[in-house]
Amino acid sequence: MEPADRETVTGLPPGIAAAREDLTPMLSQYADLCAAHGDALVLFQVGDFYEAFCEAAETVARVCEVTLTERSDSTGDYPMAGIPIDNAAPYLESLLDAGYRVALGDQVEDAEQASGLVDRAVTEVITPGTVVEDDLLESGTTNYVAAVAAEDDDSAETTVGLAAVDVSTGECLVTSGGPDAVAGELDRIAPAELIAGPDAPAFEPSDAERGWTTHDYDAGAFDRRTATERLEPYLPAPERRFDADAELRAAGAVLAYAEYTQGDDGPLSYVTRVRRYDPRDRLRLDAAAQRSLELFENRGLGASDTLFDALDETNCALGRRCLERWLRRPLVDADAIRSRHDAVGELADRSLAREGVADALATAYDLERLVSRVSRGRADARDLRSLHRTLAVVPDLKATLAGAGGEERHTTDDPALPRTEHLRDLGDRLDELAGVSGLIDDAIATDPPQEITEGGVIREGFDGDLDDLRATEREGREWVADLEASERERTGIDSLSVGHNQVHGYYIEVTDANLDRVPDDYRRRQTLKNSERYVTPELKEREEKIVGAAERADALEYELFVDVRERVAAETERIQALADALAELDALASLAAVAVEHDYVRPELREGVDESPDADGAATAGVEIEGGRHPVVERTEDAFVPNDADLPRGSVAVITGPNMSGKSTYMRSVALAVVLAQTGSFVPAQAATLPVFDRVFTRVGASDDIAGGQSTFMREMSELTEILHDAGPDSLVLLDEVGRGTATTDGRAIARAAAEFLHDELGATALFATHYHGLTDLADERERVFNLHFTATREDGDVTFLHRVVPGASSSSYGVEVAELAGIPGAVVDRARDLVAAEEADRWRAASGAGREDAVDPADRSGEGEAEGDRDGDASLREFLAEEASEDGSRSGSEADTPPESERAEPTGGDDDRPAAGAPPGLAAELRDLDLARMTPIEALNALHDLQSRVGDDG
Repeated sequence: MEPADRETVTGLPPGIAAAREDLTPMLSQYADLCAAHGDALVLFQVGDFYEAFCEAAETVARVCEVTLTERSDSTGDYPMAGIPIDNAAPYLESLLDAGYRVALGDQVEDAEQASGLVDRAVTEVITPGTVVEDDLLESGTTNYVAAVAAEDDDSAETTVGLAAVDVSTGECLVTSGGPDAVAGELDRIAPAELIAGPDAPAFEPSDAERGWTTHDYDAGAFDRRTATERLEPYLPAPERRFDADAELRAAGAVLAYAEYTQGDDGPLSYVTRVRRYDPRDRLRLDAAAQRSLELFENRGLGASDTLFDALDETNCALGRRCLERWLRRPLVDADAIRSRHDAVGELADRSLAREGVADALATAYDLERLVSRVSRGRADARDLRSLHRTLAVVPDLKATLAGAGGEERHTTDDPALPRTEHLRDLGDRLDELAGVSGLIDDAIATDPPQEITEGGVIREGFDGDLDDLRATEREGREWVADLEASERERTGIDSLSVGHNQVHGYYIEVTDANLDRVPDDYRRRQTLKNSERYVTPELKEREEKIVGAAERADALEYELFVDVRERVAAETERIQALADALAELDALASLAAVAVEHDYVRPELREGVDESPDADGAATAGVEIEGGRHPVVERTEDAFVPNDADLPRGSVAVITGPNMSGKSTYMRSVALAVVLAQTGSFVPAQAATLPVFDRVFTRVGASDDIAGGQSTFMREMSELTEILHDAGPDSLVLLDEVGRGTATTDGRAIARAAAEFLHDELGATALFATHYHGLTDLADERERVFNLHFTATREDGDVTFLHRVVPGASSSSYGVEVAELAGIPGAVVDRARDLVAAEEADRWRAASGAGREDAVDPADRSGEGEAEGDRDGDASLREFLAEEASEDGSRSGSEADTPPESERAEPTGGDDDRPAAGAPPGLAAELRDLDLARMTPIEALNALHDLQSRVGDDG
């Protein structure tokens, strides 16, 4: 059977529509629900199953891999497929993954009490962004549905309002900005679903595989008056709470959609935190930065190795969600950052407190999701007991923070605990909610059943009337239990038995062989094959009392439970405030645990003018890191080489060096130190002094978007465009191999122009890694440009990468050697070496014959190869030989090998690459003894490089 089109399975299936006038009452009811929910696939409760019919059934059978059956009645035959209600979650997940929204048409009337057709209604519309069932949500994650709306005015730049709500927790965020800013916020929030107003621009996720689904929604929900009315139950005077009309309209629409998906039962009372925010109040990390820094996703072999994984030592879902929010939106307020650092530092110092917090929170449930179910009237008795168990840890947490009864209070210099204002505030916010906790403990059974309508939910002693009914029921059952023995004795029938079933109630059963001994007061109730069932007037009376008491008790229990649940729901805001405090405490304890376990240090934040002796008060504070490490890579490597970073504010560090030497890791480690510090974490280093940045930009790694029509180079240029338009003096920029996706001449020109623009126009602090060694000349031309390079050694043709960054420019990229390490066939490697050697020889001869150094730029060899630094190194060696020759009366090489002073190339590596006067004379002698004529060009170059490095070391 061909799969049905999406249009034929959402809303009213054509097969049902064609026969609508002739449908049975039940199928007519199904058709009405389908027609009312045209954007969803309706699942219709029939007994213990959710069923779909006709084309919708074909889709359910295919997607959920269940059997397609058929329902036949007087009006025809209808394909049918169903899923079990008790195990619906995996099937619903399959439908969501396939892109469908699912409307659940539940029975809202007791089938036993219904007169005629059982009433049904859509109680929930399940969509990717509005899932609330725990079985369909990952613990400790956020799941947003977002809405966007544009301003109605004629302003030059369109203002777009963005609102996002997590229906499972009640968190609601609202902001606005230009289309580009809102696109960045969408990437940061990462909603599962986006609804767009009729005037909103289109927004596509930067990662189509993991992005949101977009669809239109009722345009009327975006009307200003409608949105205002929708918001009034959530916010007083909503028109005065937002900075832009588009914000109000987006917020009203997203809450309207959330209410619709939850059954249109009115306002979601647990959505008590509608918060407007300004993206500029947080460190902005766009999608490219999050990807390249691997904050939440690593697409390499170690797919779980992300910064979030490295930080996540949380103990409950609340803390995990909080830590993720912090990492997605780090702080930019220095005082707020220091406050978090204070708290992390205290928890790091107080091991007993830290471990006590972890132990207590390990037993905490997800309060935010629990209270949302309580508020919606969907919590069962087990949910309330989970809430009670979470509230029970609060007194222990308060005592732990206060050091009560522990050795900490007696070993610290300051007996007042907590010592930091941040933790003291958290301690004050740990509301024990004694009334709620006591109510649940008094009312709800310790281990209640999952069903709340069948009794056993309310604790004995909570309600006198209920206790009386239960006592009546219990006494009746005890009387029945004793009846069998007494009747056997009275009748002399040893095989007589007393039983019960749902249809006939209580009965006395006697086999046919003993019918002649049945007493006269027995009344026949049922005839079986080999026996008869009877009832006595007294048993009938007892049955009525038992059944009546049980039914009244069950009904009273349900009423009592609903009342308890409503009383708990009345404290929603207090419970949510407690959840916030528990989440923050867990996140801080996680950061402290990581700091202790992995030797992180507290970063010093420096603002304004750099007051160091060498700065003369002229430059603002920059990045100073001693022994910095990459927080993820260091855990995956047997040995990690720490590196320093000294980046004055507004400087551009041009980084050269071999492939695989660690340039990208180094740049990322600097950026991650900034992200960690502004998140509130300590950083992996021996010491760190950092400014507060407003944005982190990255252009690291190669990627494309073929489906979107972008090649690797176009994607690179698009990301570079955003950086050069949006970066400023308070931004940190990471650029890696800009321009490598096109011809060398064009690529080098783009790279140089971008570096100059960063320095001259933007004033951003930048790390600029490149194989275009000609860019190192910028250090001589621009005041705030300097060179760094990664070192390597070559011995017997083998290259060893030291992963150590030092000042100056690199002399080689070792491209052929890296190719060999990667496993390129030997014949290819050998041929590549020959080609490199031939080109170097040609350049050497051209330079010697013309009396100049650089007739050919070796960087033109595919952007890697031997670098311009090689030419400079050769020149410096020749200068050194000339000096030695003038001292001992001899010359090294021919006259052509030492060009006139005016034609010598200036070394780009700075003083570190120059041989110092007074270097050991033996080194010059060794140079003179080299028989270059008997060497291949590449062997000669290798020998010269080895000697050059020794000149630098001895100098």
